[in-house]
Amino acid sequence: MRKLQTFIDDQNVWNSLFNKAPITFPLSQADVDDLAKSIDSKLSPENLTCDGERSRTESIRIGNYLNDVLDQLNTYCDTNNLTQPTVWEAW
Repeated sequence: MRKLQTFIDDQNVWNSLFNKAPITFPLSQADVDDLAKSIDSKLSPENLTCDGERSRTESIRIGNYLNDVLDQLNTYCDTNNLTQPTVWEAW
């Protein structure tokens, strides 16, 4: 769950800039859905490759990290009886 926690910490930095409430454990279904939307967005080809500006190696590294975060989020959902989110861009 370390990668999931790191991802949430990063999201909370952005949330604080926009005066949004931080995401904390235990996660609610709404938190899970918001995290999944963020992961889905970050995994889109345009964002993952920075419109071709990011190297292939770096894009793959970030994609693998985001997929690991999603796996940990899905495990958390299974453990806590939450519905696993749909992430269309996952691989």
